[in-house]
Amino acid sequence: MFDVIVNNSKGERLQNFHCPVSECTIGKARDNFVQLRGWKVANHHAEVTRTSEGLFIEDKTGKNSIEVNGEDVNHHGPIRSADVIIIAGYHIKAGMSGDTGGDIDEDDDEAFDDMKTVFGVQHHSVLEESDEISKTLINLQHDEKFKWRNRVHEELLAAMDLRRTDISSMDEDTLRKHVEKLINEIITEMGPKLPSDVDKVMLAADVLNEAVGLGPLEKLLADENVTEIMVNKFDEIFIEQSGKLTLSDITFSSDDAVMTSIERIVSPLGRRIDESSPLVDARLKDGSRVNAIIPPLALRGPCLTIRKFAKQKLQAQDLVNFGALNHDMVKFLETAVNNHMNILISGGTGSGKTTLLNVLSNFIPPSERIITVEDAAELKLTQPHLVSLEARPANLEGKGAIPIRDLVKNCLRMRPDRIVVGECRGGETLDMLQAMNTGHDGSLTTAHANTPRDMIARLEVMVMMSGLDLPVSAIREMVASAVHLIVQISRYSDGSRRLTNITEITGVESGIVSMQDIFRYQQEGFDENGKVKGHFEATGAIPHFYEEMRQRGLPVDMSIFS
Repeated sequence: MFDVIVNNSKGERLQNFHCPVSECTIGKARDNFVQLRGWKVANHHAEVTRTSEGLFIEDKTGKNSIEVNGEDVNHHGPIRSADVIIIAGYHIKAGMSGDTGGDIDEDDDEAFDDMKTVFGVQHHSVLEESDEISKTLINLQHDEKFKWRNRVHEELLAAMDLRRTDISSMDEDTLRKHVEKLINEIITEMGPKLPSDVDKVMLAADVLNEAVGLGPLEKLLADENVTEIMVNKFDEIFIEQSGKLTLSDITFSSDDAVMTSIERIVSPLGRRIDESSPLVDARLKDGSRVNAIIPPLALRGPCLTIRKFAKQKLQAQDLVNFGALNHDMVKFLETAVNNHMNILISGGTGSGKTTLLNVLSNFIPPSERIITVEDAAELKLTQPHLVSLEARPANLEGKGAIPIRDLVKNCLRMRPDRIVVGECRGGETLDMLQAMNTGHDGSLTTAHANTPRDMIARLEVMVMMSGLDLPVSAIREMVASAVHLIVQISRYSDGSRRLTNITEITGVESGIVSMQDIFRYQQEGFDENGKVKGHFEATGAIPHFYEEMRQRGLPVDMSIFS
């Protein structure tokens, strides 16, 4: 054991480091014992090694970027207490406890524990020759955990290679049990080498998750309070809880670890992600939606976004309990679905469109044949007569892609009672509207828009994306005859989601699609806790299909509109 003292150019103490092993690495990367900041610092700049002859320092850059007593060196030692080692402007001393002037008392438990914590030094500005080094310290408490996790992981790979383990013949559960056994054996063998403050159980779990799971994401995926996971870079993971975004203290060890997790997600689905195809949509086994994008498109490293879905399928009553809508609106939507109204769910990103689509799909009678079309399968319908279709991306040669539009066209040959499209984004909108207009009433889909009126404009644009040169007037006539209801769902600043409008399309007047609100949400400000206040109300307008139902003598509850 030895100490490393980091000073600035004025000789002012920045931090003491107590190295409990025989090697102490210095550099910018997180897996170093001594982490320094600055553009002149290499990821793995130098290494101090303890031998029987004393301490030696070695340049790991290959560029003689270390100075000892004013001379450039590649390797130096044994290090004397008076030696001044300069790395990128930092003045460093190394020696046995007491020799460096570190004033470290190992009998002082509090001080000793503090030494075992790994610290880094943060620059306020770019280093120049005469720049002073910032005294701001970053506590990187996970560094030692990463170091030991990586070491156990390497030992695991070596053990599996030595034993010639054939993982291809194992199912997931068998593989997990096998790897878990090997990890426990490795940690047991390491025994005394592990620092006393390293939790062996947590270490084993972390290595297991990284080896056969999704690494640190496993903890977040298991947390039912987390609804969305956003990996901006390997050490920057944001999560959504109760509608609020926060920075998680969980991180990956490197970009490679993020890439490994992405590949484990997409590979079982027959999808690929590489430099030639650097973005992909996928799903987890539980149906959670996944989007990944990697360099060269992602400049800071691989990015991963996971939209989690509740393990238990939400029902309409759950949405009422959440305050997303009221009982009268539920009754109306159930009646609309049962009477084969074509419904388009509109909303922004993360507003809850897919969740609402799942809820409305529950109202479809079990006797009807339903065909779902999705880019990445995430709908959870329980009806017995169900066919689920999923679009397919191109293969390595850029061939074999089956877009959503082709699947929607194919649906018409499959004798559907209902067509449910996960999301309309482009030219498939034309085919969806044509299906709605050709006897496939009761179809459901979602699209992005902020208001029902905006949704009409967006439908026009998406139809134009089909490549057919249709006049706007024809498109509006098609929309007015195909779509019966637009259900607008919005996400507010407090994280809550509400159905802000249930709007009926009544036709085309003077070239403009006419609409009327049946229900709407009136916001009344915020309460003392910053939560949105408001109430749902019926506008008094009676939808056309209710009038038709009443004329046919069918039972209808008109009280919900009063």
